[in-house]
Amino acid sequence: MDTRNTKVMNRFDVTSRLIGKLKREEAVIGGIGNTNFDLWAAGHRPQNFYMLGSMGLAFPIALGVALAQPDRRVFALEGDGSLLMQLGSLSTIATLKPKNLIMIVMDNGIYQITGAQPTPAASVADIVAIALGSGLAHSAWAADEEDFERLVDEAMSASEPSLIAVRIDDKPGVGATRRDPVQIRERFMHGLGVREPL
Repeated sequence: MDTRNTKVMNRFDVTSRLIGKLKREEAVIGGIGNTNFDLWAAGHRPQNFYMLGSMGLAFPIALGVALAQPDRRVFALEGDGSLLMQLGSLSTIATLKPKNLIMIVMDNGIYQITGAQPTPAASVADIVAIALGSGLAHSAWAADEEDFERLVDEAMSASEPSLIAVRIDDKPGVGATRRDPVQIRERFMHGLGVREPL
């Protein structure tokens, strides 16, 4: 799909739509900045992991969770700038083929947190074409909110990793993640059933 034919959506709205679909303690890894601020505001849950200061690592962390817990659906939310810093993760994911991993790229074409500098996705890099070229055959642009929900539903029953790219506006995140790395880690590990609460 030509990205010029996709609607520009709102990250908080799309994130809220995703959280509304989660019914089975699915894990959600929120990339740095506004992606995890909106995840926090959309529905704070023990199965959410909020990244702090680790740009580009939402997909690799989600891959680790997906491999460690193959019976749990794992979502990774990442911005276009962050993904572009860690493109090698796409071919690694395509090689390992975790059927329970769903990646969502929030593409606004800018490094929003650091001053709105344009990313290569703003002019030359097509995230879905890169994913397809990396071997992720189940990759698509969401045309609008309803199409996003349809793609999430498809991905939740897919037998291969999925990537959904969403063109978003440049609105700031709605919430602010509580910046306590130990608490974030402990709550997430408890939410995944691998550690007792403190």
